[in-house]
Amino acid sequence: MREFFLFIILFIPLILKATKKYDFYQNKDYFIQKTIDTKNLEKGIIRAKVDGRFQDFRLIELPEEFLNWNFQRRLLMIEKIKKKEAPDWAGPHNGMVATYGAQREDSRFKINVAVKGMGFLPKKEKIKEIINLLKATFNDSFEKKVSILESLYKNGKEIFDLTRQVSLELYTDKNFYTQTFLNQMVNPACAIVFLDIPSYKIKCLAQLLHPNNPYLTDYEKDVCQYANLIHDYFHGESPRKSIAVIYYVIEIFDNTPGKGKGKKIK
Repeated sequence: MREFFLFIILFIPLILKATKKYDFYQNKDYFIQKTIDTKNLEKGIIRAKVDGRFQDFRLIELPEEFLNWNFQRRLLMIEKIKKKEAPDWAGPHNGMVATYGAQREDSRFKINVAVKGMGFLPKKEKIKEIINLLKATFNDSFEKKVSILESLYKNGKEIFDLTRQVSLELYTDKNFYTQTFLNQMVNPACAIVFLDIPSYKIKCLAQLLHPNNPYLTDYEKDVCQYANLIHDYFHGESPRKSIAVIYYVIEIFDNTPGKGKGKKIK
């Protein structure tokens, strides 16, 4: 009997550990992503654990053709909104994010694709200015807010950081992980495809930032604030702040049918 109880005492922690294989929150109200290292980001280098080992990757700027397509399509969408026409579901806002790396309990597969709202992130030296602008005009008329967004895209190459995109992980919390979140925490490598003509694919590294993480840098706090603010600016204030995701651009491809055929641009 003594041996039985000893077995239970030793075995139960192993069961609990197995069931908490992906317990990233660890009884806290935030998580820390341990598969990405940004200490050399100012040098244009990001280190990430991809396919089980840490590697260095160099960031690239999004090419002129991508930027022209992206900003023009966003401005066209704004024109449709002004005319009270339904916006297109295709285009640069809705990126299809492909990830892999972790097997969730309800699936036999680690691969996943999910559509995420994508946007640009202001440059580090401009992000506080844009945050203050959005906060100051948050309760303005819809027409005024649309005109502000329009001015941002018209000056996008000067305002935004061209080495990254930004999104929100809206549905993950400490009690539920989306497959995208799980995969990116385990393996930050991912791809974003935009459904449009022309069509582009970005291969990138995802950094997940929880707004409650006390170890965030000043810039990372700004990213969390901006990503949530620009979302709520048009969708209405959310009941809680969501996880911000920075997508650092490593490679870009032209996926346009009959033209690009998946050819690497940069």
